[in-house]
Amino acid sequence: MKNKILLLVLLISISGYAQRYPDFKSLRFDENYSFLENDTVSNEWYKTVKFLPLSSSKKTYVSFGGDIRFQYFYAKNENWGDGPQDNDGYVLGRYLFHADFHAGKYFRTFVQVQSSMADGRIDPSPVEQNPLEVHQAFADINIVNDGSKRLILRAGRQELTYGSQRLAAVREGPNNRQSFDGVKVMVSKQNFAADFFYSHYVVAHDGIFDDASNKDRQFWGSYLVFNKTPIIKNIDVYYLGYERAKAAFNDATGKENRQSIGTRIWGKTENWRYDGEAVYQFGDVAEKNITAWTASINAGYRFNTVKFRPEIGFKAEVISGDKKEGDNSLETFNPLFPRGAYFGLASVIGPSNLIDFHPSLSFEIAKNVDWVIDYDMFWRYSSKDGIYAPNTSLIYPGNTTTEKKIGNQLESEIIWEPNQYVYFRLEATWFQAGDYIKASGTGKNIFFTGITMQLHF
Repeated sequence: MKNKILLLVLLISISGYAQRYPDFKSLRFDENYSFLENDTVSNEWYKTVKFLPLSSSKKTYVSFGGDIRFQYFYAKNENWGDGPQDNDGYVLGRYLFHADFHAGKYFRTFVQVQSSMADGRIDPSPVEQNPLEVHQAFADINIVNDGSKRLILRAGRQELTYGSQRLAAVREGPNNRQSFDGVKVMVSKQNFAADFFYSHYVVAHDGIFDDASNKDRQFWGSYLVFNKTPIIKNIDVYYLGYERAKAAFNDATGKENRQSIGTRIWGKTENWRYDGEAVYQFGDVAEKNITAWTASINAGYRFNTVKFRPEIGFKAEVISGDKKEGDNSLETFNPLFPRGAYFGLASVIGPSNLIDFHPSLSFEIAKNVDWVIDYDMFWRYSSKDGIYAPNTSLIYPGNTTTEKKIGNQLESEIIWEPNQYVYFRLEATWFQAGDYIKASGTGKNIFFTGITMQLHF
């Protein structure tokens, strides 16, 4: 109750500032409030929170911020009826607070703590419950910081996210966001940007200040972005390396060394949006050679002159799975560190061994209110491989049946954002189990619903 009262007070306190400050970013360290040094009119407390000068020149300053999110979820027949069932639902609460210190033009440090709690959840995972941790703590040295030209060295604990978040994401959907301990070099000039990084994954534990780097999971690579290119507008080209000491797939276990090379073409016009991506993976898991791949297209057209500005969307993906048990090859695609709610907020399955067709329809039913309806159809790519969770843990093996149909998922959500500080979402998902699910487990249909309330400041 005290948490809800605190949130209500904060909502009322800052709601009047909705038009004065830039929009918040998914990566909070990308925000810049140095423009407030020239603001001599505003004296409200919120300005001080966002820009507190520590020197007479105002070039040294600290900025504070955070996010508070409460969610209630109820699931009937979770995991298609297999395992413990919760008949009452559960409440997830997440708190993120950060301090961003800038010392002139060439140095900054960013520290963020995270607390994620799962009340009423049966056997919560570290993705759902992580009482209190240092989520990010890094330092930047701006070697070059001149307009559009930048060369930045970053070292420490940090979030990583790239492109469509297919392979590297902050994992915003689940209760506990993910981070990495590592170093990164960022280069940008006009319409070009590139990151080069090496890191260890930070493993979440159900304790206080006990999250630690995991040397058994290493992640490195380079990500290049070219903007304003002729015809295609934007293109990403990337290489990602991944090593895991203990991998477990349907037909392979052991040390995994996987390399991913990919490209993404994306853009947006007044009516159209499009995002196409292709990834090829190679390497090995124990004695098996990896040859995996995926290709996807995500497009939409919005009728801007029609009432409610409806948008018709379509997404299709083909994601490889293992073709034959017992051979020396592994074709199972590994999504590495994807966004948690990959195929909808219910996060029923992950992007491995999958064919997915996903039409959608959305409306702006009122000012700052959106209604989204989407329908997902899932099949196994290979009848010799199983299906996996977003973290690549095997849900059901591949040898229960030759049937490929996983199921169909209908999802609907209403999103209300009265201003940039406040976010509400009401959602419901119905997953109809297909022949493969029915042959592999209890096979019940899943109903999932929830409400989210979030505050940014």
